[in-house]
Amino acid sequence: MAVPVSQAWTVATYVLKQKFNGRKRYPLVLMLEPLFRCNLACAGCGKIQYPAHILKAELSPEECFRAVEECGTPMVAIPGGEPLLHPKMPEIVAGLVARKKYVYMCTNALLLKEKLHLFKPSKYLSFSVHVDGQREHHDFSVCREGGYDIAMAGVKAAVEAGFRVTTNTTLFDGADPNSVRAHFDELMTAGVESMMVSPGYTYDKAPDQQHFLGRAKSKKMFRAILSNRKKTWRFNASPMFMEFLMGKKDLRCTPWGMPTFSIFGWQKPCYLLQDGYADTFQELMDTVQWENYGTESGNPRCANCMVHSGYEASGVNYTFGSLKGLLQTVRAMFSRYDDEGAQKILNEWRPESHGPLVQIAAPGPASQPNQLQSVSGD
Repeated sequence: MAVPVSQAWTVATYVLKQKFNGRKRYPLVLMLEPLFRCNLACAGCGKIQYPAHILKAELSPEECFRAVEECGTPMVAIPGGEPLLHPKMPEIVAGLVARKKYVYMCTNALLLKEKLHLFKPSKYLSFSVHVDGQREHHDFSVCREGGYDIAMAGVKAAVEAGFRVTTNTTLFDGADPNSVRAHFDELMTAGVESMMVSPGYTYDKAPDQQHFLGRAKSKKMFRAILSNRKKTWRFNASPMFMEFLMGKKDLRCTPWGMPTFSIFGWQKPCYLLQDGYADTFQELMDTVQWENYGTESGNPRCANCMVHSGYEASGVNYTFGSLKGLLQTVRAMFSRYDDEGAQKILNEWRPESHGPLVQIAAPGPASQPNQLQSVSGD
């Protein structure tokens, strides 16, 4: 299975409880951002473009635990920034595991081998390693030559040490679906538990604004990638979300499904947009005008969004919303999605070329020396 049976059962019973209690808006995964500091400077990232005093700020373990208890979700994702740069990340993870929360600690894995001994394998902990494709594509995406090899070495070390390891792949315009499928093969060979894939979001602060996918391109690309599926592939995502990516399912965004807590508080309205902050989770749920967000709202910032943080919870909600949804999900779990048209897209796809990686010194917090980074050339 893509996730342990105990995790699947915990999530299913949690969602059914929300349905039984008549709760229309409920969180599924807490996005816990304990810092924004990172050791990469990816061109498509909108999370690290802050001044030095913000990049030096961190949530304490106590603040993290309080947010988790307040939100009440069974799963916690820890993005960033790079979580392994937080000096108390082992303490935070251990505290969440002790609370029996299923934790996905996101990492670019540059420090994973070095810090692996600070963590203990557990069914509640998974390292979610950011790998955006095969070697050349990943290095170009994260703007660091050699990043792929370091990340995969971290994956291998974590798997050999008995940890759960999943991966997170973000795709932008210019991605080659044939290469992405080969990438899936590489990840399965490396022993990862399951994979998550999603289109990138057009962050206003991202340095590269030219390579985000629109909805039509996203659906064509994901139809090519996810159709004619290999039996060896395992995905850490709702089957309904994946059908949504392929253009086979219409879902409405659930921005409350993955609420975000950071050094600023509870982010309004979702992980991707920053329209203010709330002091408490309940204030977030009560004060956001949710009808102003999502594709159906007409909000131009939501027009092209098909991102996991907005629609994974939608897929789960659809599954448990009716017998029809449950049956469709069960059928999807065993489908290869045979599609001659998708195979034709793969056969006719011509990879786009890009310029070389240019090494530059990325600015960091004033208390730290600048680290050599790289950017993608046009």
